[in-house]
Amino acid sequence: MKPLDERPYADPETAARKLVEIPSATPAVQDGRIYIERINAQFVALLKGSRGHPEFGAGIRYAVEKGWLDLHESGTCVRLAPADKDLLGG
Repeated sequence: MKPLDERPYADPETAARKLVEIPSATPAVQDGRIYIERINAQFVALLKGSRGHPEFGAGIRYAVEKGWLDLHESGTCVRLAPADKDLLGG
């Protein structure tokens, strides 16, 4: 039996890798941008990430730092990194 407080996306790298998968399967709205709330909703609903813990924010920050996602200056949308980036590989 798993403990109730186990959080599968507590590791920022694990969360970031999952968060990069979501926009790669989500239609962009303009100029390749995907609204961050669409990613957050899917992270919570489909992947059972938690709104009450910092997994989402830590995952987004990690993905931006690694260059996997480009966060718009407004903070409301992201864009996937160019195809030549190694997004999900080691």
